[in-house]
Amino acid sequence: MDDTRTTGRPPDEADDPAAKAARRREQHGWYFYDFACSVYSTSVLTVFVGPYLTSVAKAAADADGFVHPLGVPVRAGSVFPYAVSASLVLAVLVMPLASAAADRTGRRKPLLAAAAYTGSIATAGLFLLDGDRYLLGAGLLIVANAALAVSMALYNAYLPQIATPHERDAVSSRGWAFGYTSGALVLVLDLVLYTGHDSFGLTESEAVRICLASAGLWWGAFTIIPLRRLRDRRRPRGGHAGPAGSGLRQLRATLKDMRRHPLTLAFLLAYLLYNDGVQTVISQASVYGAEELGLDQTTLITAVLLVQVLAVAGALGMGRLARTYGAKRVLLGSLAVWTAILAAGYVLPAGAPVWFYALAAAIGMVLGGSQALSRSLFSHLVPAGKEAEYFSAYEMSDRGLSWLGPLVFGLAYQLTGSYRDAIVSLVVFFALGFLLLARLPVRRAVEAAGNPVPDRI
Repeated sequence: MDDTRTTGRPPDEADDPAAKAARRREQHGWYFYDFACSVYSTSVLTVFVGPYLTSVAKAAADADGFVHPLGVPVRAGSVFPYAVSASLVLAVLVMPLASAAADRTGRRKPLLAAAAYTGSIATAGLFLLDGDRYLLGAGLLIVANAALAVSMALYNAYLPQIATPHERDAVSSRGWAFGYTSGALVLVLDLVLYTGHDSFGLTESEAVRICLASAGLWWGAFTIIPLRRLRDRRRPRGGHAGPAGSGLRQLRATLKDMRRHPLTLAFLLAYLLYNDGVQTVISQASVYGAEELGLDQTTLITAVLLVQVLAVAGALGMGRLARTYGAKRVLLGSLAVWTAILAAGYVLPAGAPVWFYALAAAIGMVLGGSQALSRSLFSHLVPAGKEAEYFSAYEMSDRGLSWLGPLVFGLAYQLTGSYRDAIVSLVVFFALGFLLLARLPVRRAVEAAGNPVPDRI
């Protein structure tokens, strides 16, 4: 019997050339969703929208520096992290429904398309963010960021279906490398447009808005490739057929099922902690550089560009190291480096772009690899037929529950007025995540999920 038809997963033994070619075609199409949506994460979330939305909120603020959405006083500098947190709460409500529907019906592509194009349209709509329209900008950001989280849960769930256990570290790493390549390419174009906006007859605001909108167009255009190459798997008879409930009810059902796999839950807890730190660094880095370190937008763009370029090498390099030392050991090493990066960031002097570039280089070397190996390691812990639901929980750890970091960051600024003070808390996320992952018996966790254990993991 063909394992691909009954479980949706390719067999780990050697198969015929036609099957290998079909698998490679799907893998290449899968890479291109990273290529499509990573531009949003890089150009929009990491570089432009934080400082620009903050400046728009400041334009709408009163004399004390506060805006008043729904009559609630909010410091203008906290609007962006609060919007990121709100988007991730929304994602928590939507992801379980979409993922459960994908697992029940086997029709993942239509849901992936809906999430991707909702996000790309909202991102393109950021072109309208101007003047004092901070509520419009925050609303579009909430929709786009939530849509990205939903689409990534569906996208990641393809990994166990398109790659054998021994291929997954490499396939996951190549996906991240594709994403960072597109991020670097578009950032170069953004840098040309932003720094030369006068020669193009544009204001600085218009240049930023074009960069934001173009990321949405890029996301939508390149999503066509994975939608053409990935294929849906029919659910085997006897699979789940009942209707999904509310998002929270479905989430409870998924977590209840996961209780049968406590080691998988233990990995998710570790991932939730250390990835909370990663996501907060990514989303708040530009605001930190601009507001606390006093760096200009050109410096921030070139620093993020450096991260993108080095992240390609880092993702592929850590994927190769995982073949020799196992994904868990390499991942633990990356978390130690992240902790050192935060310590260095806390003492980084203001107005010193060279040191900021050095920090960006260190981030680039561990960013892609830590994300890629986390994804591939988790794919071994997912029971067959539960890919989308379990990756929904993973994505909530990745983005849906990473509102804690931005929220703490925003609250610290709200209370102290200093972004530098907020960075101290992130060390705790990495340290606790490291300890929990170090204690996890990964081989036993893979066996408990009913999956073959790779030689190195």
